[in-house]
Parts: sequence; structure tokens; C-alpha cells
Amino acid sequence: MTRNLNIGLISVGWMGRLHSRAYLATAHHFPELPVRAVLRTAADPDEGGRRHAVEALGYEQAVVDYRDLLADPGIDAVSICSPNFLHREIAVAAARAGKPFWIEKPMGRSAAESREIAEAAASAGVVTSVGFNYRHVPAIAEARRLVRSGALGVITNVRASFLADYSADPGGALTWRFLQERAGSGVVGDLLSHGIDLAQFLVGRIASVTAAQGTFIAERPLPSAGAAGHFSRGAAGGPVGPVENEDYAAVIGRFDSGAIGVFESSRVAVGPHAEYVVEVYGTKGALRWDFQRLNELRLADDRAGYRTIMAHPGYGEFARFQPGPGTSMGFDDLKTIEASLFLRSIAEGRQLAPSAADGWAAAEVADAALASARHGAWVEVPAVTGTTTFDTA
Repeated sequence: MTRNLNIGLISVGWMGRLHSRAYLATAHHFPELPVRAVLRTAADPDEGGRRHAVEALGYEQAVVDYRDLLADPGIDAVSICSPNFLHREIAVAAARAGKPFWIEKPMGRSAAESREIAEAAASAGVVTSVGFNYRHVPAIAEARRLVRSGALGVITNVRASFLADYSADPGGALTWRFLQERAGSGVVGDLLSHGIDLAQFLVGRIASVTAAQGTFIAERPLPSAGAAGHFSRGAAGGPVGPVENEDYAAVIGRFDSGAIGVFESSRVAVGPHAEYVVEVYGTKGALRWDFQRLNELRLADDRAGYRTIMAHPGYGEFARFQPGPGTSMGFDDLKTIEASLFLRSIAEGRQLAPSAADGWAAAEVADAALASARHGAWVEVPAVTGTTTFDTA
């Protein structure tokens, strides 16, 4: 028998709206789930956000303060889609309130904040989910199966390149994302954390790193009121302020297995809009996936070179969305899979979605890379405690 699960949303921005749609879509794509998400309460200090939550998304009510939402015994689980600088405060409060939570990445502004979040969740015994949505691509599910089954032989090296242009315009506003106190790191947390998680999901834990970083647009125009998004623009000819975190990072890593990884990420690349590539090379073959061709997997398992395989109902959760190869899934579908894993985790009382410990693990790699970039040396990545799903899911 299906039971209702009352959802609370904290922050009604683009990602909060996407979480909301994903919850509703689970009823269509995962009808066997023993719980049904009900959009109960949204919290946002912005009146427009609250109005959108009720009138467009279908929440029963909206409140100004997230604390009122967490204090409501009728709320069963929460989505945390606030800016980075609020993640630790809200997530720890949610854990202490006994609310399972789905939080976006980077989970904390640092490994220390991420650890606090993960340990608070573990202490409270609540299941969690972190927004590592690229894990849920059906082609990535097949890539993981191939790697973990030994089909590619011994893994020798990995390349993850996450290049984007969302900050390539020097006229882009100096929003909170460029301020260390509010965002923490720059492109390392915003983009490269995805590449780090994907590499660990496919191959295993990264044990040590060395890195370099750069900030190439040193100043940006101050934002107008309400500007917060990746593509917000500042007023032309107006005052400017300094960018406090990195535009670009390059990382070399060693995995526990002995494989070597090369990681690169930019938010100011001119050319690629969202060129998020992961390649895995082994003694028997290799594979390649690019987000811009989400529904394709490039595979070389003999000496004839790469061939392109279209995702199909045998890959991951593809069959829940499309009937056959050639009809594509999209970005929002990945969040629906993520929502379903979160709901199943709650219903079954076990960690199935990417966990807070996974978010902490990615943050430790990111912090080690940033430390290496400052000091110019190899840095060991501390192991984390708790349930990580990149090796168990």
C-alpha cells in the first residue's frame, strides 16, 4: 500500500523547482514506489518564490523561514536547494529535526562543513541524498558495470574534463558564487565535484592529488538586486569587485587501485557550453561519455577502436523513460531517478541514493586539490566514515 510522504522544499530557485518536478514525476516513472511524494511546504524569504511554489509547483503552503518548515511534525523529508553558504546550517538543523534530506552539491563550502553535515545525518540516523545527478545517466550505469565487471581489464587511467562557459563573459555579475565566504571554492566545488564523484563511482576512491588553479577574470561588476544565477549580468559601467575563488583547476590523482586520474574543469572556457567528459582506460578496453551526448556511450573493447552505442532499455533506468534506443532522455530525467532513490531510501530505511558521506568524500578530494594548488605538493586524501555508495551501490 502506497503511503504519502510530505515534502518540504527550502529555496525555490531553479534547482528547487527541478526537485519539485522530479518528486511529482516519480509517480509516473516509478509507480511501484511504496511512498508518494506530496508537496507540502516551501520555504523562501522571497515573496515571488513563495508565490511560485504555491501557484505553479502546487505546494500546499509557503513560509518565509526554513525553521518553521523543519519544526512542522507533518514534514517527512526536505530538499535543501539554498546557496552553498546556508547548506551546513540547514542540513545540520534538518538532521537534528529527524528529517531525511536531499541536498545539492557542493554539500558544504569545505570538507570540514561536509563532514559536519554527514556526521549529523549519521548521528540522527536519517537517510540522505546528494545531487550527483550524472551518476544516474543510463550510459554511466553501463560504464560502471563494464568497469566493475573487469570487462576493460585492469584500469590504468581516468580522465574527467568538465568545461563550461557560464562565467566566460566578464560582464557576468559578481554573485555569491564568486565569493569565498559564500561559495567556498569556485569551479572545483561547482563543477569538478561532479567529475570527482563520477570517477570514484566508476573506478573507486581517489587517494592523493596534486593540482594547479587559476582565476582569469579577476573582477566582475557588482550584481543588481536579486541576481544570483550562473548567467546573471552586472550593470555595464558600474562598480566592480574582486573574484575570490578559482575559474579553472587541473588535478592529477592516484586511486587506491593504483590507477592515475587527470581532472580538469573551467567555468570560463570559450567554446564548450557543458562539455562534461569522463574517459576510463584499461588493459582490455576503454570507454568515453560526454554529457553533451548524454544518451551515447563510446566503447572500445577490441583493437578496432571506439564504436558508439546508443543507450537502450538494458542500461540503468532507461526503460522507465523511453521505449528504445534513439529516443533521448534529458537532464530533468536524471533528477527524477535521483528523487526515486531518495524516496526508496526513506521507505526502506537504507541508503540507496548518493549519500552525505559521498558528498563528504568528494569534498575531501576537492579540499586536497585546493591545498595542493596553494602549496605545490602531493596531498593525501583522508578517508571518510559512514555509508558511501560509490563503492556499494
